Amino acid sequence: MSEDQVRVLLAEDQSMVREALAALLSLEGDIEVVAQVSRGDQVVDAVLAHQVQVAVLDIEMPGLTGIEAAALVKQRSPRTKVVIATTFGRPGYLRRAMEAGADAFLVKDAPASELAEAVRRVLGGERVIDPQLAAAALADGANPLTGRELDVLAAAADGAVNADIARTLHLSEGTVRNYLSMAIQKTGARNRAEAVRTAKEKGWL
Repeated sequence: MSEDQVRVLLAEDQSMVREALAALLSLEGDIEVVAQVSRGDQVVDAVLAHQVQVAVLDIEMPGLTGIEAAALVKQRSPRTKVVIATTFGRPGYLRRAMEAGADAFLVKDAPASELAEAVRRVLGGERVIDPQLAAAALADGANPLTGRELDVLAAAADGAVNADIARTLHLSEGTVRNYLSMAIQKTGARNRAEAVRTAKEKGWL
């Protein structure tokens, strides 16, 4: 491998997608895929072990999400650039990824050449964001839910009753009811299930 090749890690839980991306990126003369992982909690170790310059992360992975992994990469290996490449082009995901320190955010239906170009650009110090998603994030506005409201909605996502949520989060049932009521109101939903669905669709959860 040439010294001027960019050392890239791919983190994607679907092996066919990951291998296809690796094959396409390897066609680029200046990019070398030096590591591949299928779980978010394998990302940091692989970045450190292989001296990765650019980590390309999916969002939805077992162990840790790509957004959580991005934050850890930035803590443990600050010079490593992070590109989020996801099927889920949701404005809330974009905001959370940028807050976690991601250097680029692309949707997977973009051509492979765009991913390769994003790898080069972030290495040069640029920030690369899918323009349509950036516009949607601006139009969508900020996430109106507080951290605690999101915690309660996440706990309610599997159909847990208030008593179970209260035990899990060490809150009173009355407090859980209040947080759920606020979350339902802020999302314009009719009930908790609809509030959970809206929060997921926006990328807030």
